[in-house]
Amino acid sequence: MNWTKKRKICSDVAFLYERLSRDDDLEGESYSIATQKKLLTKVAKEKGYTHIVHFFDDGISGVTMNRPKFNEMIEQLKLGKGGAVFVKDLSRLGRNYIEVGRLIEEFFPENGIRLVAVSDGIDSFEGESEFAPIKNLFNEWYSRDISKKRRISNKVKGSSGVPLGAPPYGYKRDEKDPNYWVIDEEAANVVKMIDTLTLSGYGTNQIATMLSEKMILTPTAYAVSKGYKKPLKQHTAGPYSWNSTTVIKILNLREYCGDVINFKTYSISYKSKKRFKNDPEDMMIFENVHEPIRDRATFERIQEMRGNLRRRNLSNGEHNMFSGLLVCSDCGCKLGYHFNQKNPSIKYFNCPNNNKGKLKKCMSTHYVRVDFLEQIVLSEIRRLTRFAGKYEEEFTSAATAYSKTVLESNKRICSGELNSLISRNSEIDRLFEHLYEDNASGKISDERFAKLSSKYESEQKSISERVEELKKAYDEMANESSKTESFIRAVKKYTRVKKLTPLMLNELIEKIEVFQTEIVDGKRTQKIVIYYNCIGAVSIPKDVPVPNVEVTLGTRQGVELTYISA
Repeated sequence: MNWTKKRKICSDVAFLYERLSRDDDLEGESYSIATQKKLLTKVAKEKGYTHIVHFFDDGISGVTMNRPKFNEMIEQLKLGKGGAVFVKDLSRLGRNYIEVGRLIEEFFPENGIRLVAVSDGIDSFEGESEFAPIKNLFNEWYSRDISKKRRISNKVKGSSGVPLGAPPYGYKRDEKDPNYWVIDEEAANVVKMIDTLTLSGYGTNQIATMLSEKMILTPTAYAVSKGYKKPLKQHTAGPYSWNSTTVIKILNLREYCGDVINFKTYSISYKSKKRFKNDPEDMMIFENVHEPIRDRATFERIQEMRGNLRRRNLSNGEHNMFSGLLVCSDCGCKLGYHFNQKNPSIKYFNCPNNNKGKLKKCMSTHYVRVDFLEQIVLSEIRRLTRFAGKYEEEFTSAATAYSKTVLESNKRICSGELNSLISRNSEIDRLFEHLYEDNASGKISDERFAKLSSKYESEQKSISERVEELKKAYDEMANESSKTESFIRAVKKYTRVKKLTPLMLNELIEKIEVFQTEIVDGKRTQKIVIYYNCIGAVSIPKDVPVPNVEVTLGTRQGVELTYISA
């Protein structure tokens, strides 16, 4: 049954559809939305239509048929609210040969809808156009060609260090050269705020809540307010509705260090808008292209913290600033944070590998109370800052000496492994040559050859990946001296510290090693070793008159626990 006989069509209503996308940049003003509206209105009135409704999609490629206003127009046509569709040419309907073909050969004729493509000279009321299918095919070829040219252009630009994507939140395009980014101070200050809050121990959900409460525009809302992007047709959330995902994205962006990372993603077809993440070896990274918002040391520290933030919270959601810093002296596992069920005010850490099951990996609990730990760490930091303040030369010498020793050791290890891998890679190349010769002479079968080849290729791929990791690590070692200098400055900043803060711990301490309690001279004593960032466990020279630390804590069993600094 003919669909149009069941539903009355508003034959005097003409739908005028206009579309513009990046594919049409070369066409200039002749393809602008305003020009299309003017042309189509004139033609529709000439053909006797008194009621005109405009639908337009701006900035959407014709490759996809999923366009908001186009879809709205089709739904209106299905309801019989329009009797004709006017477009500048068939490419406005789309550049998908199959889908547009269904429209002009099935949907429009079957539903009694008139189609007028002005520039193509098509009017379905004047008879079927044999040219329409050919023109439709050419439109798809055009889109394919444009896509190919754009990929080549992006490859050239991306390989030269020009950023391919839009500037991330905190940057804007340089007015003098839009290919490059400059800092957007207002947004950059928010990025720095997020960094500071993270280093202070706040979680991403907490940060998102704080930003929302401060009525700070989300990155998308901010971009719209500044005219960096077009406003969305519909907002799923308010302009101040920050979420954890957005905060995490900002924390993980290496671009804030001044780098450009191109070819992060790829698509499988010019028709598909879905993007897939590229393998790291297929990306291109260019360092120090634009002015950084965060320094590399801060970025690295944040990434370390992001790794440490897993399972830090108690069941009641409470977070502790020592979480992720404490390690067991015996098994090296990070200590877990808990509270006493009968007395929740007692917070403590212990080794998770000391359990009652068969998989018991650590023979001791390595139990340490938080209040005891706070006193110890605060006292040791005061001791360190006093040493650094009064004996600056000795402190600097001790810090740099340790850093240099560790650096040289790491370089030797790194260099040794690198040479070993390069040697093995050369050996595999020789084995490949023998394999080819043996296969060609018939000494080994094709099946055996394929199996061995696959094995060696897999090994060489692993070697190549590891070599790149080592080279990167070796390059990063060159920055160790600057990290040591930053640490020395941080120590001086806390000379008169009175209270521990998460930011202080993150700036100064790499890890804290907790030992099991022992009885020494009749006293229950616990050894704790603090490893500071960049310099490790600092040993203050015995001839330097800096007092030792002694902390005593009375436990609930009425037994005193003592810590004595080395």
